[in-house]
Amino acid sequence: MDDLWYALHQSYNSAQDRPTNPQLLEEITFSFAAEWSPFSSAEIHEALNKCNNSSAPGPDHLSWRYLKRILYDKGCMTNIVNIANACINLSYWPTHFKRSLSNIIPKPNKSLYDSPKSFQPIVLLNTIDELIEKVISNKIQVHAISSNFLYPNQLGDIRQCSTTDAGVYLTYVICADWIKELHTSTLAFNIAQFFPSLNHHLILLILTKASFDNRISQFFSNYLVNRYTQYIWNHFTSLVFNTDVGVGQGSALSLILSALYVAPLFHIFQKRIINLSIPVSLLSFIDDSLFVS
Repeated sequence: MDDLWYALHQSYNSAQDRPTNPQLLEEITFSFAAEWSPFSSAEIHEALNKCNNSSAPGPDHLSWRYLKRILYDKGCMTNIVNIANACINLSYWPTHFKRSLSNIIPKPNKSLYDSPKSFQPIVLLNTIDELIEKVISNKIQVHAISSNFLYPNQLGDIRQCSTTDAGVYLTYVICADWIKELHTSTLAFNIAQFFPSLNHHLILLILTKASFDNRISQFFSNYLVNRYTQYIWNHFTSLVFNTDVGVGQGSALSLILSALYVAPLFHIFQKRIINLSIPVSLLSFIDDSLFVS
């Protein structure tokens, strides 16, 4: 079992010491800035109502059904709102929230399951931690969309965007090309091991580039460090491992952080394709993307 845990951890944290090139971000200029507003009980309720009661609980074994009953009490709800606001104002994420369980599940439709890459870790967080992450994620997404830092062609897990939008866009491009007696070509690609490979330092630089409130960058500088997980394989559980790279699939913040991580690619791509003789556009569904020409 020790060999299994080591193989999994090495696979999912293989990008830990890989260099990044932050100079690419110098190609982007962004001046939009908005002040971060405090959380409200209505935002907590909205996030809570969307939580599935049958979802697997995290290390605290607290189910969503039970938490919903607790937060019917106004006093308990006020405490949760105060904790969420304090985390942002103090730029602090409690140690209790930095521990997670990584449940190893097989990826579907693989011919062989003899490699760690045939499996994926789904992160199970403490339930209150997950709830607060959901409201932070919602507010970050609203800011990133309103400021146009997220590109319109970023469709994966973005509010008011769906697979239907991608279909409508592609259909429009193809029909417009037919009128010009042209053909449309697409090239699909996937970024392997994307979620486990996100560089934390680069995430902080991108948050600054996106002109978020300084408290958000400072909050994530604490949120992203000293994180620990335990791997679960069937009924076996590993010792604690340090995870200083990537964002866990299953965390509400992993989706918006991943979208922000990809966003500079769109802004840079859009500046560089001006000189191409053939128009090319880019569609993104987080780690799955599509060139359209």
